Amino acid sequence: MKSNCRLITFAAMHTDIVDLREFYHSELGHFAEQSIVMALSSLWVRLPEERLVGLGYAVPFLDRFRADTERTFAFMPAGQGAVNWPVGALSATALVFDEELPLPDSSIDRVLMVHSLEFAESPRETLKEVWRVLAPGGRLVIVVPNRRGVWARMEHTPFGSGRPYSRSQLTALLRETNFTPGASAEALFFPPSKLRTVLRLRGAFERVGRALWPAFSGVIVVEAQKRLYQGLPVAARASRRVFVPVLAPGGVRTTRGHAVSGR
Repeated sequence: MKSNCRLITFAAMHTDIVDLREFYHSELGHFAEQSIVMALSSLWVRLPEERLVGLGYAVPFLDRFRADTERTFAFMPAGQGAVNWPVGALSATALVFDEELPLPDSSIDRVLMVHSLEFAESPRETLKEVWRVLAPGGRLVIVVPNRRGVWARMEHTPFGSGRPYSRSQLTALLRETNFTPGASAEALFFPPSKLRTVLRLRGAFERVGRALWPAFSGVIVVEAQKRLYQGLPVAARASRRVFVPVLAPGGVRTTRGHAVSGR
């Protein structure tokens, strides 16, 4: 069996929403966000009045790009948890299963996946569902940990959890699920250190890394377009998933109708 087949059948546990939010509120997370935004901006073609969905934990990046959209939604996987977004406005957040998105066919212009594909139970099924909701010619932008990079080996950041990908594995998966891979970029060349001395040199690491060792970036960013000339077989299925509140009341056992000793 080929290595990419083994990779995409491995089930990974989602990083908790609290850990994700705390990371992006930290100094290291802030600099990581800046690096990824630069990579996204290099391939982000503006679409007038687009309908944009962030899948996973994409809110730090949706804040940067939603100004030009008709509407923007933040879809957060049930295994991860959700937070209200945007702050100070009507909520555009939904708790979802990534294989069963609550959207009609061909209704979205662009999907941005961050902290998403590496945690998908079935990456193929997730991408097929994304294909379903994208409009003709719609765009998919994926940010995933690079399996060759240092960030995928460090567990104190969200990029050290889940299933990292190589560029060839991600390209093969996109083609298999009826997407045409397009522009790509890299980010996170500086080491995931909390030392201020290292963080002060992050700009130099980023410039040198892009020039000399792009294959060893912390994350890979790939844009793909929905392919229309070949249909995907879709089997009708009843959902096997339900939301169960974590703090659902279980009731209290009663002694009514039973004798109590000592009376």
